[in-house]
Amino acid sequence: MSMMEDSYVLQLAEQKYTDLHLCFCGYGRCEPGHSFGPAVRPNYILHFILEGKGTYQVGSTTYHLEAEQGFLIPPRVQTYYEADVREPWSYMWIGFDGKNAEEYLRDIGLGSRQLICRCSRIRELREIVMQMMEHNTCTVSDQYYLQSSLYRIFSVLAAEQATALPHIQSGENFYVKRAISFIQNNFANPIRVTAIADYVCINRSYLYTLFRKYLGVSPQEYLTNYRITQAAELLVTTELSVATIARSCGYEDALVFSKSFKARMGVPPSVYRERELEENRKKLTTF
Repeated sequence: MSMMEDSYVLQLAEQKYTDLHLCFCGYGRCEPGHSFGPAVRPNYILHFILEGKGTYQVGSTTYHLEAEQGFLIPPRVQTYYEADVREPWSYMWIGFDGKNAEEYLRDIGLGSRQLICRCSRIRELREIVMQMMEHNTCTVSDQYYLQSSLYRIFSVLAAEQATALPHIQSGENFYVKRAISFIQNNFANPIRVTAIADYVCINRSYLYTLFRKYLGVSPQEYLTNYRITQAAELLVTTELSVATIARSCGYEDALVFSKSFKARMGVPPSVYRERELEENRKKLTTF
């Protein structure tokens, strides 16, 4: 049963821009158990969780989320989300679309294969959204203000995404950045280093040299580390089986995945999941 949500929403009727445009934005504080869906939306919606907890379900995948996390609702995909019954969340959201929306989302690390993100600068995002809701007229001035604010949000999220990568300088960074982007968008597929090198149009040996020079690891090590990082998050935020998570992170063999995970995290995937969930339960008891 869907409970109540105390929300404030700004809806936009006209779209002046084509590459990326704001459809609406809002803020909501949910009652325990408040839910929405299952439903399909016509545009992208990005939620930023201010406080509390809840779950977000897409297909057979369920994400358990909390403050300083965000979740993306893609268009034409059935989704469902629900506030926790003990610590219901409050969140902000922006609805947007445009011919370049998918490309811009990739810039901030989001897409059909990556629907959740971290939002450590949540206060800054909250301030932007709240100011957007004050510019609620159809004047040309407000249209430009809202458009610039939408780009500010993407700028904040892109900066947060960039902090996860070492700082790269020199003219060679084009190849490294393109390779990293390819890995982040294709890690779930059984790609090889040769495919990465082919994508950025350099040979495998030169790609290895660049990764060692600027990142301190080989392309294969970076790919493996990225896959394991994504797998670790799925272990904690979903109830997917280890085998399913392995396939979702580019491993066709669950045993190979488990060995790789243990080599980097110190424990097998199942032990890591149990340990992290227990740690989270201990944290909850302190509230």
